[in-house]
Amino acid sequence: MTGGSTLPKRALGRELRRLRERREISQAAAARAIEVSPQTIGRMEDGHASRPTTLQVNGLCDAYQASDEERRFALDLLRELRATKLSGGGWWRAYADEIPRDFNHYLGLEAAAREMTSWQITLVPGLLQTPEYRRAIIWAAHPDWPTADVERRLALARQRRDKLSDNTFRLNVLLSEAALRHHVGGRAVMADQLLHLIRVSESPNISVRVVPFDSRSPIGLVVRSFVLLEFPVPSNTRIAEPPVAYVEGYTGDLYLERSGEVAQYRDAILDITRVALDEQGTRDLVESVVKEYQR
Repeated sequence: MTGGSTLPKRALGRELRRLRERREISQAAAARAIEVSPQTIGRMEDGHASRPTTLQVNGLCDAYQASDEERRFALDLLRELRATKLSGGGWWRAYADEIPRDFNHYLGLEAAAREMTSWQITLVPGLLQTPEYRRAIIWAAHPDWPTADVERRLALARQRRDKLSDNTFRLNVLLSEAALRHHVGGRAVMADQLLHLIRVSESPNISVRVVPFDSRSPIGLVVRSFVLLEFPVPSNTRIAEPPVAYVEGYTGDLYLERSGEVAQYRDAILDITRVALDEQGTRDLVESVVKEYQR
């Protein structure tokens, strides 16, 4: 892929759509506000506009009565869009003090995805975490956070889990056995978390499979944890968004969308799946680990 990452453009489009729909403004009315065609607004929101301008984004923020923080957010995305045109395709988003704490590109991608495949070595993936398990992770990473901030993160996690009730969404989870055995929050928290894992694995749109310690292939350890996100085809443009491989880091996140890079992660998924237990074998293993925690 040439021209840098499309992710900032797609994130900007989603934010502009969110602001417009919140005010119940039609695309035609938005187009009149900045003197473009409704088709241009549609392309901007779908992430296909070639060169959205600062004047256009500011004009839309005016029309949508965006807050100062929302306007800064949109303009930051516009600046990143321009900067990534000079990059080779991958996009590294480092955390910084000037970025709002809840500003997370991954959450926007997750909300838009029609299918996700998650390979996790150490932790249960966020969409399947219980509140107590998630709380233990937050306190470990941010021991100085006020309780109110922790509870806000837990509320966000609850909203994310609503996606699992959408039957058009598919979640494939591949877990190292190590993720079942790390004592996050203590034995009782882990037992409850693993029982929840068993329950959700019975949903028709969720697959959970574990790679046991005696697996013959170390490929999952080589590639480390990642998520592959795939997206639906928009009904208006019929242009599919490219899939994204997401790799979370301690100080920043890596988003990969070049076809060659995504293909390597697809190959890794196939290799990991070959050595994973099937779904019933996974439930049997998880139940045995639950009994160990309950002793």
